[in-house]
Amino acid sequence: MVIFVKEFNFSLIFISYIDKPYTLCLKVFFTFFRCETCSKEEAKYRCPRCMKYSCSLLCVKKHKLALSCNGVRDKTAFVSVNEFTDLNLLSDYRFLEDVGRTADAAARHCIVHSPATKRLLYCLRNKARGCNIELKTLPVGFTKRRENSTTFNANKFYWHLKLIFPHCHAEYTLKGVPDDKTLADILKPYIDPVESDPVVCQRLKIYTASPQSDVRILMKIENRSRNSVRYNELDASRSLLDNLKGKVIIEYPTLFVVLKTLKNDMVVLGQAVEIGNQFSSPSLSPSHLVIIFHNMGYASL
Repeated sequence: MVIFVKEFNFSLIFISYIDKPYTLCLKVFFTFFRCETCSKEEAKYRCPRCMKYSCSLLCVKKHKLALSCNGVRDKTAFVSVNEFTDLNLLSDYRFLEDVGRTADAAARHCIVHSPATKRLLYCLRNKARGCNIELKTLPVGFTKRRENSTTFNANKFYWHLKLIFPHCHAEYTLKGVPDDKTLADILKPYIDPVESDPVVCQRLKIYTASPQSDVRILMKIENRSRNSVRYNELDASRSLLDNLKGKVIIEYPTLFVVLKTLKNDMVVLGQAVEIGNQFSSPSLSPSHLVIIFHNMGYASL
């Protein structure tokens, strides 16, 4: 009798061959996956989005809450060339078909040709321009265009605002935020250890446990290339309107709340960028860059 043992997707497959004419017996034994939430029971489900294993509805809900996962497969997720299969090609093809149908339906929507909608958007852009804010709107059908609830009333903007806390993978959406409200007051219900909601405080405990001086508020600079993403640092003591002056906003402001003590990949405009063990800055001359690269072992740029 010959026994072959092969490892396949964390499972052991035992194939035994019995030396009898025209007889082949296959015995397959699988070591089952464990639930990645409770680590106790055998997994029965796998999340299409984050590929985590779960054993029950309770564990599915727990993993969605812990990872902020919606359970919907990401059709635009990156797939390397080595892992690209016919199924991925078919998925991409169907995704492009869905995009085409959605764009066509949006172009035919009556709201696109509604004079009232055009007047409202023109009014918002014009009022923002008067406040030294370049407000840009997207065509109907885009998610941000559909979500945006920003209004202008009594010489004041009431902004649709999104707060993102990267260290806790949390996002919160605010509606009707007056432009004269300071950023510190806007963040109080979220990161203030006394005034914040207990549920929110528990989720953002990294922020509530940190000193307020360690909190930084950043906003992405629009109209920059993807390999040169930069952020503006905002002043928490100033109003939302003062912080938005001189900036480009697409539909509504999105603020990133980070901590100075924790590492993140957000580069503030004008901040030195680390290259290996050296730092580069936009103000460095070409001769300085030659010296840096020479010290790093490069003969020339």
